[in-house]
Amino acid sequence: MATMQDLLAAVNDESTVDDSIITLLDQISQQLKDAQASNDPAAIQKVIDQVAVNKQKISDAVTRNTVAQNEPTPAPAQ
Repeated sequence: MATMQDLLAAVNDESTVDDSIITLLDQISQQLKDAQASNDPAAIQKVIDQVAVNKQKISDAVTRNTVAQNEPTPAPAQ
C-alpha cells in the first residue's frame, strides 16, 4: 500500500514536469515573438520545427505512461 510519503513524492514529481512544460511553452512563445519581430522566416521555421519535436516528445511520454482503456489498471505494489 502506498504511503502518504509516496503520494507526496508522486505529486512533487508531477509538479516538476508541469513546471517544465510551462517553462517550455513560455520560451517557445518568446522565440516566436522574437522571430516575428525580426521578420525572419528562417527563424520562425526553426521555432515551428522545434515545436514539432517537443510535441512528439510529450506525446510519446504520455503514450508511454498511460494505461490503454482496454488494459486493466495495474495493482499497486505491496
